[in-house]
Amino acid sequence: MLSAFLLAFPALFSIVNPLGGAIIFHEVTARQTHVQRVALARRVSVYSAIVMLVTLGAGSYILSFFGITIDALRIAGGLVVAARAYEMLNAPGEQSDRKQEQAKPVGEAPHEDLDGFAFYPLTLPFTTGPGTIAVAVSLGTERPDALTPALLFYAGAALAIVAMTALILVSYTTADRLAAALGAGGRQVVARIAAFLLLGIGVQIALSGIIPVLHGALAPSG
Repeated sequence: MLSAFLLAFPALFSIVNPLGGAIIFHEVTARQTHVQRVALARRVSVYSAIVMLVTLGAGSYILSFFGITIDALRIAGGLVVAARAYEMLNAPGEQSDRKQEQAKPVGEAPHEDLDGFAFYPLTLPFTTGPGTIAVAVSLGTERPDALTPALLFYAGAALAIVAMTALILVSYTTADRLAAALGAGGRQVVARIAAFLLLGIGVQIALSGIIPVLHGALAPSG
């Protein structure tokens, strides 16, 4: 269980990046009141936990049902993450304006109408996007075959998801303080650094799928 936790937590932390996500969360919810932002942060953390737990436990079976290999998912997820990161890296101001534009209708909505906005786009794709799903599915494929070790593996991985959910909640509910401490210039710097790191993560995810495919294609037959 400890090995599963130590495997899952760093992998999820690197791709979810709750601190970088808090900057995006603050920009997108700029029109919301503090009470609405806290409510959104709670819902996003719950939805993120559900996405990660479902993909961890059932992701590999869903892929098998549709005939999708884990390598194909890694390539697709890595390319999507890299493309989004490249867009954020080259036009962070335009990216923020677009996200704020998406949030405008919600700024005038009553508190109870924020539930759908919490799932899209704040949970998907901003917090637990294709990269996170690919990582969670990949973790699920690492489970042992025997029942007891498999249960311990899932317990450790689920504990890592719970810890990641707590970090998302804390980061998002304190996004106002983080943004105020960084200032406008600091937010731009952090956004660019996070985008660059996210670009590297996306490329790494894609390579983790491309390399096995190339290895299988180039391996001598017979």
